[in-house]
Amino acid sequence: MSNTRIDTATLLTLTFVVSFCSFAYEFVYSELLTVMYGGTVTQYVITVGLYFFSLGIGAALSDDLDGANLGGNFFRTEVLLAAAAPAGFLLIVGLNSVRIPQAVPAEVIWTVARLPVVVVGFLSGFELPLLTRMFDELDDDGSATPSWLRTAGARIHDFVVAAVGTLWTVERTEGRRSGLSVILAMDYVGGLAGAVVYARVLYPGLGLIPTIFVLALLNGVAALVFVAHFGEWSWWPFSDAAPSASPASSASAAHGGNATDSARADRSLSAARVSKTLLVVCLLLTATYAGVVAKHDVADERLSQLYLEQQIENEYPPGAMRATVTSQETTAYQHVIRYNRTWTGTGPNPHFDGRTEQCLRLGAAVQLCESWADSYHRGLVDVPMSLVEPGPETKVLVVGGGDWIAIDHLREYGVTVDHVDLDGEFMRDAKTDPFFGRWHDDAHEYDRLNTTVADGYRYLQETNETYDLVLLDVPGATDDDLLTLYSTEFYRSVRTHLSEDGVAVTWGYSPDAYPEHHKAFVNTVGAAGFTQELSYWVREDLDDDGETERVEQFYVLAPGDRPRLTGDGATRYVRAREERYGSAEWHAVPHYRGVRENSIFHPNYDILVDT
Repeated sequence: MSNTRIDTATLLTLTFVVSFCSFAYEFVYSELLTVMYGGTVTQYVITVGLYFFSLGIGAALSDDLDGANLGGNFFRTEVLLAAAAPAGFLLIVGLNSVRIPQAVPAEVIWTVARLPVVVVGFLSGFELPLLTRMFDELDDDGSATPSWLRTAGARIHDFVVAAVGTLWTVERTEGRRSGLSVILAMDYVGGLAGAVVYARVLYPGLGLIPTIFVLALLNGVAALVFVAHFGEWSWWPFSDAAPSASPASSASAAHGGNATDSARADRSLSAARVSKTLLVVCLLLTATYAGVVAKHDVADERLSQLYLEQQIENEYPPGAMRATVTSQETTAYQHVIRYNRTWTGTGPNPHFDGRTEQCLRLGAAVQLCESWADSYHRGLVDVPMSLVEPGPETKVLVVGGGDWIAIDHLREYGVTVDHVDLDGEFMRDAKTDPFFGRWHDDAHEYDRLNTTVADGYRYLQETNETYDLVLLDVPGATDDDLLTLYSTEFYRSVRTHLSEDGVAVTWGYSPDAYPEHHKAFVNTVGAAGFTQELSYWVREDLDDDGETERVEQFYVLAPGDRPRLTGDGATRYVRAREERYGSAEWHAVPHYRGVRENSIFHPNYDILVDT
């Protein structure tokens, strides 16, 4: 194979690699912005739109780059991408890790958080035009294209033309394909590979933080391979001066060789004309990223730990609480974070001074803390059990509750339980985890329990069972993935599967703290056919000062009239607190004008809460 053919194959390989990285960067930023700000659909749509807009701007300006130094400009582009992509990633994380003064408009933060997408898209826009122009110079007569590629390309082309010819009038063209068509084809292949490998390998296998460094490493390696391959070793390490023609090309010209070959050789050398400084920067970046990727587990854990600790502390008044992440893991469906929080005594409640407790977060939402784990489940289970009969004839459905704690509370009443949770890995680990074991007491072994690993919405679509009590022990609506569990369709399925006197129970955000979310939620359950609601707070003396504080608000939903909590069937827990629950009244589910319910096919993003 001639050197020119090797050059062509190298350019096509580089096209594949840079396209792979470019598309994968787009998905990394989309997912990162989703994690930071919530709203999967919103973040992905805006990120893709900004990316392609910036890509077009970069491509449009690429013609203004020096045509005599195409390779040098390509090298600079790859080095800048290798530096800018991780820096932009860390910028977005930093914006969510520091306390930003309230005087700074939210629109400014929104704009700054999306600048990395614009920068990466703009730089990526240079790549394809530069590669196309270099390919055209190397492949003037088409003979440089590897035979296997020409053969494969011709067969694919014939097949596609035949298929297109069934609907359109086509005219077969003979001869060489343009550099644009060949490079563009490889670009599309690389983009597809980037999407598939990111979704199936990088993100689930490594996580977001290592993935951004893997991609930046590939950009750095692509830059070094390009310069090493197209450069002339006699002038290594690439001085700023323009290189002279190689001996081979000079001899060819002296003996009447093809002037085009000599010019092509000169262009090949000039393509690698870069500064020593930029080369050193590229080497340092590549070596650094290689080290991060080699130790990706340590890097991921440490960087994410720093971010999470700062984010948790920012949820409280400055200096009021110190957080220490003790462990974290990612299942197929959620990020599980355990941490200790210590009250420093500088906050509004001096009774918390020096107090430390262990907590659990699932994604961005706090799921469990030692101080209120029991009271939460008392509110979820022991209060609404006042509305149904205890015993095996009573059927209860628990959606979520993978920590098994709600099951333990239900076991006290001897009811029959169907338990549905999507995350089988989390459920399995919670069985033997000492942190959960303190509260669930091996409830997974309850003899009247039937557990199904499945999506709650799909389970309700497929089952014919009816239930006296449905408990929704699900995370808060913080991202698009949870919209289904807060949709009219889901609540309608819950209502359909209630027995004649059945009720559904869910925790909910306070209308005072989250008014827009509350309105969307109420209109959603109303549209699903629930006509009556009963709300109550669970209270607990969290700081041992003799006064109880509000812990969690719950809603009991019913499609008709139901008895009071403090009736003849009240549980022991409710009877002991009759002064608190005796005032809880059933009310008609209100309807807020101008607030649309949340539907699977027409989502209302006001139901999402940015925690």
